[in-house]
Amino acid sequence: MAAISSLFTPNPTSNFPFSNPISSQSSSHKSHQNLNLQLPNLSRREFLNGSIALIPLAVSPPSPSQAREVEVGSYLPVSPTDSSFVLFKATTKDTPALRAGNVQPYQFMLPPTWKQQRVANILSGNYCQPKCAEPWVEVKFENEKQGKVQVVASPLIRLTNKPDATIEEIGTPEKLIASLGPFVTGNSYDPDELLETSVEKIGDQTYYKYVLETPFALTGSHNLAKATAKGSTVVLFVASANDKQWPTSQKTLQAILESFVV
Repeated sequence: MAAISSLFTPNPTSNFPFSNPISSQSSSHKSHQNLNLQLPNLSRREFLNGSIALIPLAVSPPSPSQAREVEVGSYLPVSPTDSSFVLFKATTKDTPALRAGNVQPYQFMLPPTWKQQRVANILSGNYCQPKCAEPWVEVKFENEKQGKVQVVASPLIRLTNKPDATIEEIGTPEKLIASLGPFVTGNSYDPDELLETSVEKIGDQTYYKYVLETPFALTGSHNLAKATAKGSTVVLFVASANDKQWPTSQKTLQAILESFVV
């Protein structure tokens, strides 16, 4: 009751919400009159129990897509290709780069128990759109038992001088990962960590795919990656797991990776 009572106790050094700004010079009668004028429907019972005064203090809960501790299965639709997954489709509401038109919309499947992670403003590219010179993180999702995924976008000009270049025009899979490898691992990249590369064509879009064993990576000792170029950006999808997660989540992470398209 002390906390509620304090809401109704005027502070002589500040303006009481219901008082006249010159209340220090007003009579008790005028103060009551002002109160009645401002709150004509406020009963004595409502005033005493604080129900009216507490209404402005109510905070709306964050939307499910922004709440860190909300499982994606509670707000994302079931994947039309695999009912054991849900489908995340990135829109202009999700990232600064999508709003700026620097990245084309992308999508991928997720297990329903995964949760979206917040991306720090300095990593999101929010401060440099629409002309970022360095790669930024678009979105991140994680499950403590299975691993994590993230989408990283890199300005095309960082990799080639040719406008709207395709990924083939940038170079080979090995050349591309040499430039983007640190954004897969979170720290450094050693060519010896690359176990496998492959090329996949989906419609008019070409994707480079990678399997990496990265014992010193910050993201995890096992990394799968998939990259493509579209417009002025190269989009890199990374699925990561540590040694404990990998044996049971490898197939799940591979399924997520395969589902990624721009």
